[in-house]
Amino acid sequence: MTHYPHLLAPLDLGFTTLKNRVLMGSMHTGLEETKDWNRVAEFYAERARGGVALIVTGGMAPSKEGGVFPGAAGLFNDQDIANHKVITDRVHDAGGKIAMQILHAGRYAYGPECVSASAIKSPISPFPPKELDEEGIEKQIQDFVTATVRAREAGYDGVEIMGSEGYFLNQFLVTHVNKRTDRWGGSYENRMRLPVEVVRRCREAVGEDFIIIYRLSMIDLIPNGSTHEEVVMLAKAVEEAGATIINTGIGWHEARIPTIATSVPRRAFAWVTKKLMGKVGIPVITSNRINMPDVAEDVLAEGCADMVSMARPFLADADFVNKAAEGKAALIAPCIGCNQACLDHTFGGKLTSCLVNPRACHETDLQVEPAEKARKIAVVGAGPAGLSTALTASQRGHEVTLIDRADKLGGQLNVAKQIPGKEEFWGLVDWYEAMVEASDIEVKLSTSATADDLAGYDEVIIATGIVPRDPGIPGSDRPEVLSYLDVLRDKKPVGKRVAVIGAGGIGFDVSEFLVHEGESLTENLPEWMKEWGVGDPEETRGGLAPEGPQPHAAAREVTLMQRKAKALGKGLGKTTGWIHRAALKMKNVQMMGGVNYEKIDDAGLHISFGETRENPQVIEVDNVVICAGQLPERSLADALEAKGVSCHVIGGADVAAELDAKRAINQGTRLAASL
Repeated sequence: MTHYPHLLAPLDLGFTTLKNRVLMGSMHTGLEETKDWNRVAEFYAERARGGVALIVTGGMAPSKEGGVFPGAAGLFNDQDIANHKVITDRVHDAGGKIAMQILHAGRYAYGPECVSASAIKSPISPFPPKELDEEGIEKQIQDFVTATVRAREAGYDGVEIMGSEGYFLNQFLVTHVNKRTDRWGGSYENRMRLPVEVVRRCREAVGEDFIIIYRLSMIDLIPNGSTHEEVVMLAKAVEEAGATIINTGIGWHEARIPTIATSVPRRAFAWVTKKLMGKVGIPVITSNRINMPDVAEDVLAEGCADMVSMARPFLADADFVNKAAEGKAALIAPCIGCNQACLDHTFGGKLTSCLVNPRACHETDLQVEPAEKARKIAVVGAGPAGLSTALTASQRGHEVTLIDRADKLGGQLNVAKQIPGKEEFWGLVDWYEAMVEASDIEVKLSTSATADDLAGYDEVIIATGIVPRDPGIPGSDRPEVLSYLDVLRDKKPVGKRVAVIGAGGIGFDVSEFLVHEGESLTENLPEWMKEWGVGDPEETRGGLAPEGPQPHAAAREVTLMQRKAKALGKGLGKTTGWIHRAALKMKNVQMMGGVNYEKIDDAGLHISFGETRENPQVIEVDNVVICAGQLPERSLADALEAKGVSCHVIGGADVAAELDAKRAINQGTRLAASL
């Protein structure tokens, strides 16, 4: 009996069969732009070997003006076709199937040649689009057709036509962007003409035995978005035009409601896809925040969809499906929805990877192979840096001892998982524990290693983390002054009025912790929807609740401060910072920049502003929480060096920049791969 009978059941498409109900969703990784086709092929092939039924590539531009940015990859000539054949051959040899996503960015294109239904600039791009005339629209349709034909010539099993997330085809569908009065605008029948015509013409061009997925925006989450009735109308028209499968898109990129970040509840939008089930005759795929096989199985068992799309979980673990099929779900590295190495990299112009799995998109340059000679290795510190080092070294055949003075694995991850909205970190710690348990690593917890204890090892890795930095404020030794570790790790009581000193990632996390009480909204979908203003698209256009966001009352009055005289939160994640800022504003957290901390006494926290120390004032608070940075914990490394013992120092013990698990895990993995 299979562990996940719905998830692992085949799906018959008529002319071909998918071996299970798992789609690897499209992600723009930047790999195609490297033009290292062996590297691109290996990325996809590793996922095919991992058991996924159908892979969808990152978005390929159908035209120069439709590219997400100048120089975006596409199939523009015979050489492009030959390059992509390297990918498709490798995936097919690995037993997989692969479809190419055709992504026309429309007004989201980051370039002056962008085009759209109307000349209305996007709030997330500096370039106003040109309004297309009839000839221009015909060119775009033909470009989709040409891209589809070339995809087939390149060996792809199908294409996904991107019609959601606010991209080009989606822009024609809604009056939010489409202000036209010709046959491409006005009534919904006119506004949906373009996507339907694209699907029809693509199907005519490639015949019946080729997968065409249409990515349909099920809920736009923007003003004047589509109604559910319109979504169903489009789905039926797209089916009639020749689509093989309908895939779910959720929210436009400009929407001010989070849709895939870690603070979004798991499977938060499966209920939206379920509304389409039974209204079309072709398979329907659901997506967004489905990151483990039990979640996916439940979604399918409850009839929310015929298939599930998971994208970033395949960055975290290429063997996701195989491990699920083998009953080893506990060993699946979890996607924690952090965005730090995937979307933040993409929107920052960097190559995509994964915080949990630094090998993602680096399969050809970060190889974990058996060591030529097994060595005896001590790793001190069982946080993310130490754990990644120990596991990778053990995987290579080294004899590893992992030592930590705490009584459990995880290090600072055990602090992060206390934050409301970061519940996925519990799963990450659980995964590390399961992986260590399944390995040959000798673990010594509740043990403070000394330099003498480490004699006799071939390699010593110091991953002892950080200590909070004392900013030296007069009065900071008073009992009402706490460190963030006092609050998050040691659970010391905190009063109703709190000043948080330091507005980096930790300061924002501590503030989030302090304004919440009771169940996290990430664990309660109806309450999360109420907080962010998500409504039912059958009742409200675009799925925006008519009353707007209805934030829950804050548990405490929090003032968040920083020394820098600039807007707070500028250094947060590129794609998640706005969520953290919005969440705290909804809880009426007061944010102050350019602050001097003069002293703390019975009256409260004394502050002033700027170099001239203007506007002195006292903030009356019950507690002050210090989040003013960290320092490397290097005492053991220093003791070893004093004895002339060489060691490797990694993670926070090396550079104490915030709590940077991405850098720590990458550093540890690469070190172990090189030993």
